[in-house]
Amino acid sequence: MVLFINGVWSQTEEKLDVINPATGNIEYEVAFGTSQHVGKAISAADEAFETWSNKTALERSNFLMEIYREMEKKVEELAEVITKEMGKPITDAKGEVLSAIDYFRWYAEEARRVYGETVPATSRNKKIINVKSPIGVVGAITPWNFPLSMVARKVAPALASGCTIVLKPSSKAPQSSVEMTKIIEKVNLPKGVFNLVLADSSKVTEAFMKSKEVKKITFTGSTRIGKMLMEGAAQTVKRVSMELGGHAPFIVCEDADIEEACEALLHTKFRCSGQMCTSTNRVFVDEKISDDFIQTLSTKVNALKLGNGIDPGTSVGPVIDSNAVTKIKEQVSDALAKGAEIVTDEVTLEDLSLQKENFISPMVLKNVNQEMAIFYDETFGPVAPVITYTSEEELLSLVNHDEYGLAAYLFTNDTSRTIRLTEKMEYGMIGVNDPLPFVVQSPFGGLKESGMGKEGGHQGLDSYLEEKMISIKYKL
Repeated sequence: MVLFINGVWSQTEEKLDVINPATGNIEYEVAFGTSQHVGKAISAADEAFETWSNKTALERSNFLMEIYREMEKKVEELAEVITKEMGKPITDAKGEVLSAIDYFRWYAEEARRVYGETVPATSRNKKIINVKSPIGVVGAITPWNFPLSMVARKVAPALASGCTIVLKPSSKAPQSSVEMTKIIEKVNLPKGVFNLVLADSSKVTEAFMKSKEVKKITFTGSTRIGKMLMEGAAQTVKRVSMELGGHAPFIVCEDADIEEACEALLHTKFRCSGQMCTSTNRVFVDEKISDDFIQTLSTKVNALKLGNGIDPGTSVGPVIDSNAVTKIKEQVSDALAKGAEIVTDEVTLEDLSLQKENFISPMVLKNVNQEMAIFYDETFGPVAPVITYTSEEELLSLVNHDEYGLAAYLFTNDTSRTIRLTEKMEYGMIGVNDPLPFVVQSPFGGLKESGMGKEGGHQGLDSYLEEKMISIKYKL
């Protein structure tokens, strides 16, 4: 079931099969709704808003803490669901579950810290105060690559701020949202505060956009869809926050620790089979160390194990579907035709029962240049293209992207170089000698067409809150 509206699970005649990309088997069957279901969910959220928004911050915090505690009991179970529906290795799936849990705990705490302020008035008989209040009903649309943590990153701050929410998860990986909804149901969250619908994306977005009750859209996905949502939101001047595409550079300077940088690149490029918006897409290496770097990296990539994510020994699982494989192969073929070389061995699948067409052997390309599509287009796959550079000036002319500005990685032990480069790098998040800079207590978001607004940190509450100025004139 993937319809939870006003506290009630619903079945529908139309069903959707959720396919395990590693095996090709049907793992789950879920209900597929209609525009009417979306409308009912919006109405339920709108009706519940007054009661939920009037609860104290402590009351809302307590509900979120209960969700957090229940999720802690189900780490293994939730991780297995993630792996079965979208393919990532079970160790990565466990990490995602822990991240989702952190978001509920963090916003359970932040719910009690929605502060206003007092502003000095220009008259002795006036008091000016600014207060914050929840914006209203939120429409949330989440992706398949992080089917639990992306949901938590939207649901937790929405509920903490006093908003009600209608969640539309990806049809490719909806079961994680179902399992989280069961937990929300168990803690007896008031009816209508949280609603889950799965329906045709165009029907959901149309309903969200036309509804005057929906005051905010939060979306994680492609830049193309994000632009369409922004256009639609303009019709009713809805607030939007979006985390969109990325094209992250990974820079290795001449003074970097090559071993450390290569280990880090395994995390930023091959984790989740490269299917992260923050995945490394271009590897820039100082020409002086490029041979040593490529040799070290190739050795490490050759040692990765390709296979079913449910196997604890798997390093790289499948990509989501055959369309993803086609896109990756087209980029690699284009690069090879224009002079690039594959410097890693092809990894073969030993398990004959796996859906082989959904697997891409992890690879490293050298001699990559600006003539190739892989230099400009997001790959979303386990392919690391290496580009060499000879100076900081040349590097900066290559590293910034016209459209994307989500995440970047820099490896150097020179503090002056760190400051010089990070000041010129046009990215919302930069990890310096750190492949995993993303934590719940700091804001997550990009620049340019990589999105707008922040998720995580105390900043993550801002887009769910309205600020109201009240000027009170009184008698002295």
